[in-house]
Amino acid sequence: MASLGLPDPDALSLEAQVAQLIVVRASGFLFDHQRRYPQWELNNAKLQHCTQSLGIGGVILLGGSAVEVGVRSQQLQSWAEIPLLLAADIEEGAGQRFAGATHFPPPMALSQVARHDVSLACQYAEQMGSATAQEAIAIGLNWILAPVVDVNNNVDNPVINVRAFGDTVAIVTQLSQAFIRGAHQFSILTTAKHFPGHGDTTVDSHLHLPVIAHHRSRLDQIELAPFRAAVESGVDAVMTAHIQVPTLDSKWPATLSPSILTQLLRQEMKFNGLVVTDALIMGAIAHQYGPYDAAVLALEAGADVLLMPADPEGTIQAICEAVRTGRLSAKRIAASVERIWRAKQKANHRLSIPPETCHAWEHTPPPPVQLEALASQTTRQVLTSVIQASTLTRGNIPAQNDPKDRVENRRAIVIVDSVLGTDWLNPTAPAIALPMQQGWTVRLLDNQVCSVGLDGLNTSNEPTLLQIFSRGNPFRGKAGLSQWTVECFQTLVTQGHLIGLVVYGSPYVFEFLLKALPVNTAYGFTYAQTPEAQNIVLSRLLTSTEMPARNQTFTD
Repeated sequence: MASLGLPDPDALSLEAQVAQLIVVRASGFLFDHQRRYPQWELNNAKLQHCTQSLGIGGVILLGGSAVEVGVRSQQLQSWAEIPLLLAADIEEGAGQRFAGATHFPPPMALSQVARHDVSLACQYAEQMGSATAQEAIAIGLNWILAPVVDVNNNVDNPVINVRAFGDTVAIVTQLSQAFIRGAHQFSILTTAKHFPGHGDTTVDSHLHLPVIAHHRSRLDQIELAPFRAAVESGVDAVMTAHIQVPTLDSKWPATLSPSILTQLLRQEMKFNGLVVTDALIMGAIAHQYGPYDAAVLALEAGADVLLMPADPEGTIQAICEAVRTGRLSAKRIAASVERIWRAKQKANHRLSIPPETCHAWEHTPPPPVQLEALASQTTRQVLTSVIQASTLTRGNIPAQNDPKDRVENRRAIVIVDSVLGTDWLNPTAPAIALPMQQGWTVRLLDNQVCSVGLDGLNTSNEPTLLQIFSRGNPFRGKAGLSQWTVECFQTLVTQGHLIGLVVYGSPYVFEFLLKALPVNTAYGFTYAQTPEAQNIVLSRLLTSTEMPARNQTFTD
């Protein structure tokens, strides 16, 4: 299928066609020494080789500022003869990965809004989809690896968790459809993930292979329903889950399963867009199948795009060898290239060809970043509205400088999962700055290193505001709090020193702690961990004026 601006696939060599199926990972930072994950992110020499010489089909980006990523995107496209798909995991807006752009709360925040006003939650979801698409395009991206349409109905899920829109089919379906609708206001690709449903797992597929043992009727009712709705909404791609679903395939994990990808997704659900694997370097696949066989098996199963193979060049050769030996057919490769061509035609503005009569200056490349489209006033207002509508508080903590309160020496303890992995805490972050402005002492504790003893807690009688940053994240291997953090909370409650609790991130963690929180203790919860969320929740709690309780529970 020849398309405007794209070569006829039949004119490409087998190696060139196969290369189009490969998406590698690169840092959004421009220089090699800035890479944060060098084990997964190609250095610039290898990246240029892959795009320029091998002719890979796309790149997934992570890290750097939004402006820097705009320059990176332009650089990558300049290296490639065939325009690239440039993707990012931006489930929470472009600012989730690229500093300076808008970082929305996790999708599950909208389920809290939906408890009181479903139409408003859908409005926010559509606005988030639209803003995410607009900002992605502004920095050169053309493929959003979102929305997550998994139904997170397992509170111990360590990898999906707040990335899902909720824990019910109805909410996830409505909000994910609204997100897709908003994103499709722009020429950009969307992705429903992780098929056939990663919500009811307790194992992190980045590390091991989860198993979902539900019968088919249950899968149809819960796990598969949001994917059917996403397909009906015109989602452009579906990402596979590295999970085992014995009811659907007793032998192969979903990413490698013809029964799941071809029979169920393609034939039964009538999906004809891109099927993209989750990252092939993840432990659930890599540990058992290796880099080359996994790639061939995924294509045999029905995948079109191979995301993050460990060895891109070796993977291309392995697939070509599978075609030459008859294990894969050339027709099978061509079908995937055709789908990729359709996707690139929709999403890549570089494909438009200027009229021959145009002067050179009339079609000079656009600037690498459309600054006016980033963090606009309208988008920032949506961000604030979503945080405000999904934040829960009860009571308040009178200011330190109140006359009746001057004799107290107060402290704020801030516990994070990893100080080194935290980019939303610094001396000016509200979680630290606001208590300090009221004369409190602030102690920042790292959950990964404060694993023994509760020194200082048992010997101090200071009234304490406990702030906990905790959410499910890949590679942690588990959801929830460490035993040390639980003991810290329990110690403060037992001693009667806890005057306030704030949880940033996981509603499951908040609900767990709320059960043991004294009824007269002020609290706050927000799904986001960003400075904007810190400011909103603490501004409600740290005040000398009595405030009414707001959204005190997770139920109507």
